[in-house]
Amino acid sequence: MNPINSIRSSNVTLGKSWKVVEENREPAESVNRKECKSENDIRTVDCWGQSIDLALSVRGREALRAVGLEEVVVDHHGIAMRGRMIHNKNGSLKEILYDGVNQNCIYSVTRRYLNIVLLNAAEKYSEVSLHFNKKVVDADLDDGKLTILDTRTRKIEKAKADLIIGADGAYSIIRRTMAKKPRFNCSQTYIEHGYLELFVPSGKNNEFMMSNKHLHIWPRGEFMMIALPNDNCTFTVNLFAPFLTLDKLKTPQDLLNFCEEYFPDLVELIGRQKLVKDYFEREPKPLISIKCKPYHVGKTTLLLGDAAHAMVPFYAQGMNTGFEDVLLLDELMERYNSDFSKVLPKFSELRCEDAHAICDLAMYNYVEMRDLVRKKSFLVRKYIDTFLYKRIPKTWIPLYSTIHFSRMRFRDCIANKQWQDKVGRNTMKKINNRIRIIQNVLEQLSFYRYYAEPLGARYS
Repeated sequence: MNPINSIRSSNVTLGKSWKVVEENREPAESVNRKECKSENDIRTVDCWGQSIDLALSVRGREALRAVGLEEVVVDHHGIAMRGRMIHNKNGSLKEILYDGVNQNCIYSVTRRYLNIVLLNAAEKYSEVSLHFNKKVVDADLDDGKLTILDTRTRKIEKAKADLIIGADGAYSIIRRTMAKKPRFNCSQTYIEHGYLELFVPSGKNNEFMMSNKHLHIWPRGEFMMIALPNDNCTFTVNLFAPFLTLDKLKTPQDLLNFCEEYFPDLVELIGRQKLVKDYFEREPKPLISIKCKPYHVGKTTLLLGDAAHAMVPFYAQGMNTGFEDVLLLDELMERYNSDFSKVLPKFSELRCEDAHAICDLAMYNYVEMRDLVRKKSFLVRKYIDTFLYKRIPKTWIPLYSTIHFSRMRFRDCIANKQWQDKVGRNTMKKINNRIRIIQNVLEQLSFYRYYAEPLGARYS
């Protein structure tokens, strides 16, 4: 099995036996451009879609490498980001490297470009047929049957496959159908924060207005902005804030007052007129986290990517985890000689716990990005992690490195972090005990110096 046959977000039929369901993501809204529909061919339709740029790391790169696409994506289009650039409210900057030991980077990649690369690559396979303007509306998962709506003619079509791969996004029709079955567990959580897209334009000479080697963060406690560089010297900016905060920004002046108070440097980079235009062009979008188990039905259906484990974007692992799903599926297909009755249950067994773990980490990382990165305790821990990683790299690997720069199982990444935290707590406990001993000794010496010593001299 070649993973390119699975790394897809459109409706794909592989020969007569495979069916990969089109992505059913809810589109963004724009008053100036046509809304992207999940069934559209984005290569031919000028439309507005998902806005948060992608951060490609090892898990995603290995999937692209397996299908010969890593070079065309990373070398020809990706922008290396070596760390975070923290923009404080007073205008000062603080760089936090992702990997101060091996200098590993993550890569900023636009969604549209990556989708086009994958579509073009898939088309080159004679076994692959791409079907656009089709939408799955129902499914009989036990028998591998799909009911499909042609969105242009409004006609209903039927299809049958040996294996249905539900890669149809956070609002998956396939997962919704699986939820009707007994013993299928699923939970979804909308966080109280939404997001909205803005842009920093290129400079007068078509240069970047900020460093293009960093993911820029404006942490402000309850909300934040982030910016990722694009290959046309612009930045895609996302404002993440509670809906209660966003709902108060009803007029251009409300928006300008808010941004000039909390993000004054960004206002200058974007420009007031463009800031107002970009903000009010579209509505804030929600952020959802989904956990479910199992990911399969018998030997006929499997969930992958956001359909299985949609997560908030704050660990930049949504796409990377989805691509790694495909690598795992490919490995299991090889191990079990494409016997779906063995492959699919094993996939659920190996992947559910890991996917739940990265969903939890993504939730935690939002607190880190919007608040903790400003605190001294976070910077001290970062320094200690780097110090130990340099000296005992096989023993002490920071959490961020295990997530982004390895394929360590996510549950093991958390276990490794918990072990490090325990070592840190025990070490600090010993240090505090020694400090208390030293303090007691000093107090005794102080007592002797000021009381006992003069008394001894007096009665000698």
